[in-house]
Amino acid sequence: MSIYFTQLPRTLVEISGADQRTFLQGLISQDIDKVTEQHSAYGTLLTPQGKYLHDFIIQQNRDNLLFDCEAGRETDLITRLSRFKLRANVALETRPDLVVFAVFGEGVTDAFGLDTEEGATTRLDDIIATIDPRTKALGCRLTGSPDSVLDLLRAHDSSEAAFQTYDQLRISLQVPDGSRDLEIEKSILLESNIDDLHGIDWDKGCYMGQELTARTKYRGLVKRGLRAFRTESRGVKPGDPVMAGEKVVGDIRSASGDLVLASVRIDALQDDSADIRVADAPLRRI
Repeated sequence: MSIYFTQLPRTLVEISGADQRTFLQGLISQDIDKVTEQHSAYGTLLTPQGKYLHDFIIQQNRDNLLFDCEAGRETDLITRLSRFKLRANVALETRPDLVVFAVFGEGVTDAFGLDTEEGATTRLDDIIATIDPRTKALGCRLTGSPDSVLDLLRAHDSSEAAFQTYDQLRISLQVPDGSRDLEIEKSILLESNIDDLHGIDWDKGCYMGQELTARTKYRGLVKRGLRAFRTESRGVKPGDPVMAGEKVVGDIRSASGDLVLASVRIDALQDDSADIRVADAPLRRI
């Protein structure tokens, strides 16, 4: 077995209180009832107009819920959710004592006794182990105290990898990394691969931004997509324009090594003759 790990730039936000589930159900794109001690899920918080604000992985931590969210934006997430508390019995706080590690490579599911389906979750003493609910190809996430997680990883003869190794895997799978790839208050979910990554429950009731999200799906209004490319140019940076001939058809969102994740117009992707480039270097789909 070849198992690798890296600590992720994530923050844990804990939601507690008797009304935690009913409070969240009307706000986020995921059905909170699908989150159990055996199953975690991926979801988002949107503006009323259906534009991206936050995305997160949701885990059950005994009687409470944990949002595994983008580091540095946890205060904004808590502030936005708190606006809707009213009289609900809900408390939100960060858990600085907890960290998130990504574990990937051959044999991950066997090593931690997990089912192979996305979101499969188990508790290993005080550590929550979860198959990434977006795609199992990203491996497992371990949530717990730094010492306990590292002790567990050492016991499984795993090797530490550079964050770039994980980042390139993520990009190759076309998985967005929060505000690195999604524009706050601008991006819509179906142009950001969120549906493909199981971040939307189409059968749940209303939630904030649900109307536009549903309209986008059922009226076929998707015009752009996040796609992974390989480039020979090492100077590519986020924001660089993606060109098809003389026409701008998208922009780079995140880059790692020779891989980039770009938001590109669907019509340009469907044109087999289009010469898609960035910084005078061709972009090759992977």
